[in-house]
Amino acid sequence: MKQLIGVALGNDLDPISHAQKVGADCVQIQVGDPQGWAKPSVAYPGGAAELKADAKKAKIGLYVHSAYVINVASTNNRIRIPSRKLLQSTIDFANELGALGVVVHAGHVTKEDDPAQGFENWKKCVDQVDFKVPLLIENTAGGSNAMARTKENLENLWSAVGHSEVGFCLDTCHAWAGGWQMESLVTNVLAITKRVDLVHANGSKDQPDSGRDRHDNFESSLLPKELVMKAVKDSGANTVCETNLEFVDKDIEYLRSSL
Repeated sequence: MKQLIGVALGNDLDPISHAQKVGADCVQIQVGDPQGWAKPSVAYPGGAAELKADAKKAKIGLYVHSAYVINVASTNNRIRIPSRKLLQSTIDFANELGALGVVVHAGHVTKEDDPAQGFENWKKCVDQVDFKVPLLIENTAGGSNAMARTKENLENLWSAVGHSEVGFCLDTCHAWAGGWQMESLVTNVLAITKRVDLVHANGSKDQPDSGRDRHDNFESSLLPKELVMKAVKDSGANTVCETNLEFVDKDIEYLRSSL
């Protein structure tokens, strides 16, 4: 099956026309304010139903990135409980869009917390989720108490959620920032998760193991584009570039020509 190569957009651009403009097969969209708790929505004429129909007509696959405020690992009830609710409503809305999956950040606990509680909170979450569309947990760039930055923490997270239908989204910039060995990245991830469902193919503005989440286009990236491409090839998964829209067409062109 063909690997789809796509682009990430906010909620302020027409996802279909912009995907076509940059030569993308798929598009990852926000469904509302990524920094807020509002009910998911799209700024598209005709709403979710029209976007679903137009995407199908244009043969553009849709992915949804959930709000950044979601943190189901949190030990704070005022964060964790609303996070679960917003995550489920995002999955429900993505189903209305006919989306291929919903990406969610793995979250974190505070330095005062026992990380084991964060993994247990993830287990409780996936045991309650109605997987109307695939839910893809994304690895994290920084934070010593992040649920999916290091190999050890990803192992602990997958011990908690691996029994469920949950999938995995591999971000190359985050892996580079998290200190992963990039030449064997996919092999090492698959040994833990047994799956990579989506790749965020991003360069990085920073040195390896920096803990900094600053994406960059391939030509100016400190993370060699060849290593990004290796992750895409090794995964065999659909891929989204979350890079500067001014140059993302060149990133997409490089990935597609290399495939």
